[in-house]
Amino acid sequence: MNTNPFRSFWMAGYECTDQMNYYGDRVDLLTLTGHYQLIDQDYKDLAPFNIKTVREGIRWSKVEKRPYEYDWTAVAHMIQSGKANGIQQLWDICHFGYADDLSPLHPKFADRFEALCRAFVTFYRSVNPDETLIVTPINEVSFISWLGGDEGATTPYAHRQGWDVKYALMRAYIRGIVAMREVDPSVRIMTTEPLVQIVPEFDATEEEIIDAKNAHESQYQAVDILAGRLCPELGGSPDYLDILGFNYYYNNQWTRKNHHFMMWIDEPLDVRFRPFSSLMTEAYHRYQRPVVLSETSHPAEDRPKWIKYVADESAILLQNNIPFWGVCIYPIIDRPDWDHPTVWHHSGLWDAEFYPDELPRRVLYREYADALLAGQAKVAAASNDADYQ
Repeated sequence: MNTNPFRSFWMAGYECTDQMNYYGDRVDLLTLTGHYQLIDQDYKDLAPFNIKTVREGIRWSKVEKRPYEYDWTAVAHMIQSGKANGIQQLWDICHFGYADDLSPLHPKFADRFEALCRAFVTFYRSVNPDETLIVTPINEVSFISWLGGDEGATTPYAHRQGWDVKYALMRAYIRGIVAMREVDPSVRIMTTEPLVQIVPEFDATEEEIIDAKNAHESQYQAVDILAGRLCPELGGSPDYLDILGFNYYYNNQWTRKNHHFMMWIDEPLDVRFRPFSSLMTEAYHRYQRPVVLSETSHPAEDRPKWIKYVADESAILLQNNIPFWGVCIYPIIDRPDWDHPTVWHHSGLWDAEFYPDELPRRVLYREYADALLAGQAKVAAASNDADYQ
């Protein structure tokens, strides 16, 4: 299990959210971005950057319109495109979004998710019997349980129930892994949890210092449950820890009380700010499993500076002999906002350009592309391995 299964160190993530947004509307970013319709072009566009591994999602709400009945047509189309273009696809069973009649607090949620996982692996092996299958059962449990369980901004639109949602999601997550490995014991699991830094205010009381420390520690709850360290009644086990993906963005460090963001680009840097390499090293030492930066990006004009920062920090991890297996640029193509779909983030390697009655055209952000190529060269030099470019 300690063999790096990825075809390329640098990866591309395609936005596949199909959740219910703040206003109760279903979004489908896979089609809004045009990726589903233009998937062959999108894969061919990766060639100049030597990107051969991508993150994709099945979109649960599209696959299971009626309980326990599955339509894999769209997923089959995507798998075929991956095979035709020499692209390795990593699959999210549940990125953000559930079947129309489900929420994590539904009494049948875990049953349905377990069945979905079993059906997906069975189908996948029927059309792709030889490829190493790498699956993320549920993306960012910590984030989506907060968004839907505490902030009321997606299903189940609850408040002060974040722990209940997290508990329910992890019950389903573990049962999903068991089901997939019953079908195919070789399935590899990649977690994708947020990696954050939460600190007290400068004038914090002793109680507030302890509270901030506990908040920082809580980011690991989902993986601790998966490992059986927390809530052992859910059946977690160290055997379920395989590849540990952590999602890290430009705004992943903040103060506990006032939620003041400590930004990587501030001059001078906040003394409480920690480099990404430090946070990833903390996560690695906690679990002693290979780690991946499973999502990262930056909006607007600072994209080139951000990817340089990520490459520099990646080089440090590799030079320190951390088993750091990859970086996924997410999104690789710009995406619209969940709640306001006419607003686009300008966060991709390709921006979207719009014309009447056309799918979004891809416009390469040249400064970002140049910075990525330079970063790839730096990481390859740090690793002494051309495959890391």
